[in-house]
Amino acid sequence: MNKVLLVGRLTKDPELRTTQSGIAVARFTLAVNQNFTNRNGERGTDFINCVVWERQASNIAKYCHKGSLISAEGRITNRSYDAQDGTKRYVTEVVCENVNFLSSKNASEENRNDYQPQSNYEPSDTSDVGNNSNMEMADLTEDPFKSFSEEITLTNDDLPF
Repeated sequence: MNKVLLVGRLTKDPELRTTQSGIAVARFTLAVNQNFTNRNGERGTDFINCVVWERQASNIAKYCHKGSLISAEGRITNRSYDAQDGTKRYVTEVVCENVNFLSSKNASEENRNDYQPQSNYEPSDTSDVGNNSNMEMADLTEDPFKSFSEEITLTNDDLPF
């Protein structure tokens, strides 16, 4: 099975092009944090080349910019081509089948001008993830079930399976 799920920030604006048959294709690079730290306690970053097709290509080019936080689901693919100098070049990239925008449009615009990818990249402020002015942060020290009046007891006979 060839399945990839990435969460990261765009290192530059997506490049939108159209094939000769009129199909939109966008290419972008995601900066993805590694799950481990080195001896100095620094977290590394992988830079993953991605490609997305058709309507999602148009949407990512329209709504995402350098620094936008996205998730990309797809598959790894390898291809080769002959360069102008006659050498054979090999490319490994993720062909995205599903892309989700994880930062708001306003947060993406703010990140557009000040985002600088680094080898030890870590977002300094993750408050833009799921940012919604109508939502409030939950108090994690408070019992989330305090508004329920009584305890409910279930037996195996109550379950539908």
